[in-house]
Amino acid sequence: MRILLTGANGYIGMRLLPLLLDAGHDVICTVRDQSRLSIDEEMAKKISIVEIDFLEDPDPSILPKDIDAAYYLIHSMSSSTSDFDKKEEISALNFNKYVSETTVKQVIYLSGIVNEKNLSKHLRSRKNVEKILYEGNFNLTVLRSGIIVGSGSSSFEIIRDLCEKLPIMITPKWVNTKTHPIAIRDVLSFMTGVLGNSQCYNESFDISGPNVLTYKQMLLLYAKARGIKLFIFTLPIMTPRLSSYWLYFVTSTSYKLALNLVDSMAIPVIANDNRLQKTLNIEPMSYSKALELAFIKIEQNQVVSSWKDSMISGRFNQDIQKYVTVPKKGCLRDEKKIKVSHPNKVIEKIWAIGGETGWYYGDWMWKIRGYIDKFFGGVGLRRGRTNPDKIYSGDALDFWRVLVADKNEKRLLLFAEMKVPGEAWLEFDIDENNILHQTATFRPRGIWGRLYWYLMIPFHYFIFGGMIRNIASNKE
Repeated sequence: MRILLTGANGYIGMRLLPLLLDAGHDVICTVRDQSRLSIDEEMAKKISIVEIDFLEDPDPSILPKDIDAAYYLIHSMSSSTSDFDKKEEISALNFNKYVSETTVKQVIYLSGIVNEKNLSKHLRSRKNVEKILYEGNFNLTVLRSGIIVGSGSSSFEIIRDLCEKLPIMITPKWVNTKTHPIAIRDVLSFMTGVLGNSQCYNESFDISGPNVLTYKQMLLLYAKARGIKLFIFTLPIMTPRLSSYWLYFVTSTSYKLALNLVDSMAIPVIANDNRLQKTLNIEPMSYSKALELAFIKIEQNQVVSSWKDSMISGRFNQDIQKYVTVPKKGCLRDEKKIKVSHPNKVIEKIWAIGGETGWYYGDWMWKIRGYIDKFFGGVGLRRGRTNPDKIYSGDALDFWRVLVADKNEKRLLLFAEMKVPGEAWLEFDIDENNILHQTATFRPRGIWGRLYWYLMIPFHYFIFGGMIRNIASNKE
């Protein structure tokens, strides 16, 4: 089958893509920026890529006409606290226009469980998108999922952050809300199982695991699986805004996502039927089993995708490629260079920078900068990195965004997503003479930007100097 995969560089899309290719399908991926599709060269050769921003006026002519099925995986909840529902509505309407001139027979949409009368703004938006997609000239299959549990999922990473960092929690009352988690593997099984299945045309199905749990129970089961002693005390007077700040400061989530999550967490999310399980003969795994498999993937460094790598986890939602060309005029720089004897080993060290590896010098100073950034509403260092030794353009790397990651050219370019009065780049490259160049570039915004740079010069002297020396060193 020829399949259109929207949101191909998202958490679900990145996991669904290899499954579709392994099944022998011809896949067309739509992304806003193809340089941000974090796949290796081998996989890139097997797919077609079309750049589409579904928020802009559609141009259906850029899509192939002969499409058999499409996956609609476009969500905007993390990009805004106010108008994400309007963005999701526009995206759905434009999607209908795009596929109206194709031969698509089936569209599969991953939505959320919407069985309560009083829905959060997030779930109301998902339900509205369903309504819009049902108006399209294709057979729609809607899969309504609860919380998705898997390595790299936002829900799993939030639970992980809370349990690993807070042995004693003073929590909001929403921790007693019931929910119906489902393992990422089961979500993917349902998504591939309904593909081309006429029994699933123009139907909406709830999909879930076997356990109905409160958020408190989910936290305690995580702690039990990890051998952590965890004590949870509920504070019923904590407001939604305070709850959002609590999630934001303790976990790696952005404030926008935290605010929208808290809005949703007050509403029970429980599946009402299991028709699809019987139709596809799928027996979903328990929450504890889903945790176990997530731990295995993390320990084996095989996390395929993470919500943290999406643009919505940082400061910039789009147009990140306009920062790829590092400016020269009106900028301040810290340039250092050093001769290296083993360039390939040095490149491997550069490719492992950040996350658990750290920054090769003054990690405690980097951590303090991360805490300051988080305090002022930035992303901080908690995003880390998805893989310890692989980097792709568009990936999040602590409070940086990867713009260029080219091993053949021996070049890594990072753009700062921390809160700064200007724009900042950090670049590593090795030239043909085996000289390692490390360049920090800052384009200040007004007098405060220049003041910030000059105040940081003493720290830059030690941090950047120590960093390039340790990167170039033969010591592991």
